[in-house]
Amino acid sequence: MPPISVDAGALKAMLADGQELAIVDLREELIFSQSHLLFARSVPLSRLELKFARLVPRRGTRIVLCDDADGLVERAADILARAGYTNLHALDGGVAAWAAAGFELFSGVNVPSKAFGEFVEHASATPNIDAAELERLMRERSDIVVLDSRPFDEYQRVSIPTAVNVPGAELVLRIRDLAPSPQTMVVVNCAGRTRSIIGAQSLINAGVPNKVVALRNGTMGWTLAGFDCDSGKGRRASDVSRDGLAWAKAAADRVARRFGVARIDLATVERWRADDARTLYLFDVRDPREYDAGHVAGAVSAPGGQLVQATDQYAGTLGARVVLIDPAEVREMGWRDVYALAEAGRETAPPPAQILGDPPPREQHMDCAGLAALMARNEATVVDLSASRNYLKAHIPGAWFAIRSRLERALAKIPLQGTLVLTCEDGVLAGRAAIEAGALVDRPVRALAGGNAAWCAAGHALTAADGRMADEAVDAWLKPYERPNDKAAAMRDYLSWEIDLPARIARDGSTNFIEFQP
Repeated sequence: MPPISVDAGALKAMLADGQELAIVDLREELIFSQSHLLFARSVPLSRLELKFARLVPRRGTRIVLCDDADGLVERAADILARAGYTNLHALDGGVAAWAAAGFELFSGVNVPSKAFGEFVEHASATPNIDAAELERLMRERSDIVVLDSRPFDEYQRVSIPTAVNVPGAELVLRIRDLAPSPQTMVVVNCAGRTRSIIGAQSLINAGVPNKVVALRNGTMGWTLAGFDCDSGKGRRASDVSRDGLAWAKAAADRVARRFGVARIDLATVERWRADDARTLYLFDVRDPREYDAGHVAGAVSAPGGQLVQATDQYAGTLGARVVLIDPAEVREMGWRDVYALAEAGRETAPPPAQILGDPPPREQHMDCAGLAALMARNEATVVDLSASRNYLKAHIPGAWFAIRSRLERALAKIPLQGTLVLTCEDGVLAGRAAIEAGALVDRPVRALAGGNAAWCAAGHALTAADGRMADEAVDAWLKPYERPNDKAAAMRDYLSWEIDLPARIARDGSTNFIEFQP
């Protein structure tokens, strides 16, 4: 059954009716980043089976699919209907019809989260410090501590000199040990603005006696001011002390009462799991190392700072129940309809991946030895459906890059010979695409079992050379520092975009952020 068509006005009404709703944009990430609905989640058709069930786990969820009126919706609806999703809708006329109806479209990614950061700064008058002033204080050896609120891998890539890595949800937990003297100024930074602002305001809300400021524009602002960043550093906060934990628990209790965050128990979680009428997300907001050591069954690792930074990458359904799991009870965030569960759990493996659809029949698989033999005789064309970032880092020699949802146009550019062999990072996506590809060519189609990982494990070489791009890399929005040209201009444009978000959010009119003031 095809999805039910809804016009822009009907979708706008859905956003205001208080019922669960998932708006899913099926275009590639770069195309999505140029113009999309505020609350749309980016789930490209090319990777639909891999990403969808984690973002939208409940099969009865009301779902509205969006595209450019170019057929992506129909293809996705077929996949989702076969996977058991029963409440599928399509935005009539695509994303352009939303704008034609007079509604706001947004550029960029993680827009609701970024806008929330800007809202917090305006509503709470979050204090900040610019790069030049921070550099002067550091040069004068003032009593300051710089706390980098990003995940450890981002911190290692580039950081402010002297900064200690304390991911955002850890700040309240560890602040008393990192700045025991109330005379120490605390500076919170991230790459740009959002996590700096949220982290600094969280400390202020928790009642930290220190002067707390956000580094204006983060590492980007530091770089644009002409100062050098460090890379490869490993400064991490040590284990929290007994006194530090006691202070953090008391602070968290005050904040929880202020924002109405309710505590629940495992029995309540189990009752909600059994509720087929509501979506439930279980997010463990601790450091990933703590999560790996033991967590509640079914919980997803979502370090708190990242959860605030990119909510749309974790929770696809608006109006769902969200449970934040943290036995220390100090890493709670100020959202609506959010609950806290103080449990560590004993599971050590993450929840199994929920992949939609069926793999191809065994006879459509090819092992690495078979592919190597075909390649030695020039009787294979290898097409790699990996993310472009991964393809450019390493691929099977001679493999062509293509995007699964645009495979037909890519195949028209590739001189095909012999068997068409599809591969990807682990073989899963290639397997899902094999049957589709068989309908596009007049030659045998196979999926490489285990993909590039298996090829490498079998002792065959991967290469970053000889990239053969049968499609543009529209599957990836690049961060400013990843852009190939004029990174400084990209940083300035990005920071201006963040600062301008509140006005655009106000014009959209469908957001009502909760107050984040102490």
